[in-house]
Amino acid sequence: MRHAFGFVLGVLLTPALVYGAAWGYVQAGQSFSGTGQEITDRTRIYGAFALLAAVGLVMGVIIVARWASPLVSLIPALALLGFSAYFLVDPERALSLPEEVPPAGDMDFGLRMLLGSGVFAMMGFALLMPTWAPRRWSSRRDEEPADADFYSAMERRPASRTGPPRPGL
Repeated sequence: MRHAFGFVLGVLLTPALVYGAAWGYVQAGQSFSGTGQEITDRTRIYGAFALLAAVGLVMGVIIVARWASPLVSLIPALALLGFSAYFLVDPERALSLPEEVPPAGDMDFGLRMLLGSGVFAMMGFALLMPTWAPRRWSSRRDEEPADADFYSAMERRPASRTGPPRPGL
């Protein structure tokens, strides 16, 4: 059941991460002047940075959460890496895909830029890392007895010495 919920959550998080990063990128790019080296719309850039921070926070929680099924991070990782690989194989077709999915407009530009610059590949590899940890695939019930045995053994251990053991003793 945990993995089924993780699969559904991964499917739902994939477009949220992709569109959130793309929209934040577009809004941040439209709120400053690169040539004038000034921020032209502070409200827009604060909102864009908040959205990009939220995308990063969600990715961080997905990566480090031991309670989450690895499918929560594996589904978006495979989608992002697959989209990036498709870009490397057929860039023209991959860059035309954002036009075929809603919403059109500025979001298409953000999706193309993040794809072409490798940001989606970087996000995909970051989200792929937790799936290699065997502990994430086991159930919580499998972990608890081992942890209890470890801590009970640590409590029985005499605490007579401090520091590393000295050679020859």
